Amino acid sequence: MFPTPIAKQSRSRQLTYQTLLPVALILWLLPLIAVALFSIKPGSDFAAGNYWGWPSSFEGLTNYGKVFFESNMPRYLMNSVFITLLTVLGAIALSSMAGFALGIYKFKGNLLIFFMFIAGNFVPFQILMVPVRDLTISLGMYDSIQGLVLFHVAFQTGFCTLFMRNFIRALPFPLIEAARVEGVAEWRIFFFVVLPLMKPALAALAVLVFTFIWNDYFWAVVLTQGPSAQPVTAGITEFNSQFRAAYHLMSAGSIVAAFPPVAMFFLMQKHFIAGLTLGAVK
Repeated sequence: MFPTPIAKQSRSRQLTYQTLLPVALILWLLPLIAVALFSIKPGSDFAAGNYWGWPSSFEGLTNYGKVFFESNMPRYLMNSVFITLLTVLGAIALSSMAGFALGIYKFKGNLLIFFMFIAGNFVPFQILMVPVRDLTISLGMYDSIQGLVLFHVAFQTGFCTLFMRNFIRALPFPLIEAARVEGVAEWRIFFFVVLPLMKPALAALAVLVFTFIWNDYFWAVVLTQGPSAQPVTAGITEFNSQFRAAYHLMSAGSIVAAFPPVAMFFLMQKHFIAGLTLGAVK
């Protein structure tokens, strides 16, 4: 049923694996390598067809300087930081409480409410585009950070509740029963008994939601326009009109935009892996 670990397979298969793994890694990273290489080249190299060759001159400081000081990139980055952090905090806070209620309490309609939480995740984004845009306009939240944050929180809460509810159901229930016998209030059980046990899950979920929201492009384009509220993923497209197809500057901006989620993953890698694997083995 399960594949045999590579360490237990024949020597020929191990050599094949060791040979193909670096090749697959290079092919996977090839687009990122190309973007990083273009970000330190002058614009004339692209016009001359020097795509993969050695840069005619190293213009990394110049290119990144223009991105930060001659464009709205700092504003876009700050918008992304506000949108992402507020969404992560809101979605995790709501889903933790909803997961606690759905995972601990057994009442009529529990499963129906749980299905309602996750039903929205099965609806394609394109179907929601027009009604969500019209709703934000009617509420006066179109092209605003608040509107984008509220939508992301509402949409991410379903997935986060699924994650939290299943995690909480795997916790040792006798701890909660012991607290109830001692007369501890339910809200204190949540904050002082359940929440500390959920730290690995909270860390893993924070990394996932951070990555989802930071890299979102579809809703950033649909619900915002202009530097006042656009996140960095949508703001990079402004370079086309501002710098007239300056691919070296767009490459530098793309590297800057991709750095925060990568840094977030490496900083939280230990907690992320622990949260995903907790409960996988007895």
